[in-house]
Amino acid sequence: MSQSDGGHEKYVGPVIRGFDADVADAVIAAIEQDNPGREVLVDDQGGYIRVSMARECRLTRASLIDVMGRQFALSELEPSLSGFAGRMRSDENEIVWYLERED
Repeated sequence: MSQSDGGHEKYVGPVIRGFDADVADAVIAAIEQDNPGREVLVDDQGGYIRVSMARECRLTRASLIDVMGRQFALSELEPSLSGFAGRMRSDENEIVWYLERED
């Protein structure tokens, strides 16, 4: 995956600690569900997993609940979320990582 500049795509998305494989797998599956038809890049470095998409990446609570098969608040991701690429906006129902400023 290239996070370069000069006319190439730039990528955004979460970096998840690799200690909880179930959470990481659920986040990846939910992101795939929330961004149909778009390529999701997964870079597993063992200690962390970088999930990236070009320009914008959306993750909803509804998709996480669907994938995990149980109630799940997005705030429960905080211990697993070690960082992210791009800018981020969130509320209780979704997190969106994006490239451009919106203010």
